[in-house]
Formats: sequence, C-alpha cells, structure tokens
Amino acid sequence: MAPAGTDDPLAIDPPPEGRITGHRRRVQLADGSPKGRLRLDAAARMLQDVSDEDTTDAGFPLSEPWVVRRVEMLITEFPVFRQHVDVSTWCSGIGARWAERRVRVEVVEGPGLVEAAALWVHLGAQGRPTRLPDTFETLYATAARGRKVRARLHHEPRPPEGTETWSFPLRFTDFDMMDHVNNAVSWEPVEQALAERPHLRAPLRVSVEHPAPIEAGSEPQVAVADAEGGFDLWVLVDGVACSTARVRTA
Repeated sequence: MAPAGTDDPLAIDPPPEGRITGHRRRVQLADGSPKGRLRLDAAARMLQDVSDEDTTDAGFPLSEPWVVRRVEMLITEFPVFRQHVDVSTWCSGIGARWAERRVRVEVVEGPGLVEAAALWVHLGAQGRPTRLPDTFETLYATAARGRKVRARLHHEPRPPEGTETWSFPLRFTDFDMMDHVNNAVSWEPVEQALAERPHLRAPLRVSVEHPAPIEAGSEPQVAVADAEGGFDLWVLVDGVACSTARVRTA
C-alpha cells in the first residue's frame, strides 16, 4: 500500500512498482577510514552519485540542477574496504519544488547496510527553486505512492552560547559545478568529530541539513556540542549556519 502517512522515511522499503535505479560498486581506498570502514563523506558521495545517475538517465538537463536540502542516514553496520555494495535509489515522496529519494547501500555478501533519505530541491535556470517538471510525476509518482514531503529543516540553527569553534579551510577540490562547496564535503567535519569519539559506534543515525550554500571565499568555522548518545555540529560562515549535523547512536 502507499506509504502516504509514513513519518520516518528510513522505514520505507523499495516500492513493489515504479522506478528504481542502482548500480554495484566497491568500497575503495579513498572511501575508507584508517581501519577500513566506509567513511560518512564517502557514503554521502555514493548517495550523490546514484542520485545524479538517476536524474541523468531520466533526461533532466544540467541547466535545471538539484541541490540537497537535508539527508537522514542510518548506518546499521558500516561496509568496509574492498566489499562490493549494491547502491539503489527510488522516490519516496514529492513536494511542490522538491522530492525525497531513498537510497540503500547494501553489502553484497555480508551484513553491512546504510539506509538514507535525501530531500533534493529542484532549481530552475536562474538558480531558484522551481516547480517540478511535468515529466516528474510520470517517472516517479508510482514509486512515491502518494507520500508528500516538506522541505522544513529541524536542527537547532546555532550552537549553544560559548561553544568553541575550529577552522575548516576550503580547498579548490571542495567545490563542484554549482560553484559552491559540494554537499558531501559537509560530511567531512562530521566524520572528524565521529573519529574523535571512539565510543560512538554503529548502529548510528546521522542527519545533515544545508540551510545555505558555502560560497568561494568563505572562511567556515565548525562548532561541536556533545549530547547524550552523540553530538551536534554546525558549519558556520560569519556566524550563520550553512550546514548542521545531528549524530546519535541508534
């Protein structure tokens, strides 16, 4: 049946009918931590790649790109170096100018599993959110099964007063074709904070939101506040949050 009333997108399984796109890939050297587990930023790139593959195959033009607004990720068990994973994606909800897609990263032979739901906003040729193209319903409505989604953000917009910050210098390699910091790069300070807290282990639930782009010439600062079962994180430019994260044991 249609998951119209489903609140948790990570509870939505692949649809019995409708468009599902996917590919098989391997956890490579550049994807892994020193101990070999899949890093969070590498997982975010997997989500991004399969999503772009889907929209490209669907015929959406480069002049009308999609940008990530928020991502919810549940890591039941991290895939590790050299494991093959099946990466699949389907539409799990539709809004007026955005859509949600579920992504599953599943180890081919083993228990590793990452579930994710990403809210992507459709931009027009002028770079502003615009209504979904007429072909969208035809391609994705069956998989979405009547579920509607909003683009609302849920994280605290700023860190607690007095939270220390550290510099997050930008590099040329951090920028993508949109000429702002790629969303997967925003997961790097989250990975850094996780690595500094070895008591936090999978299963983990991680959400990252993007209130604003990080532009060239910015000098981001990162703030981290520990919380029960995890931590919260902000990437700030001139005191304004451009990216936020919430990490908790699941």
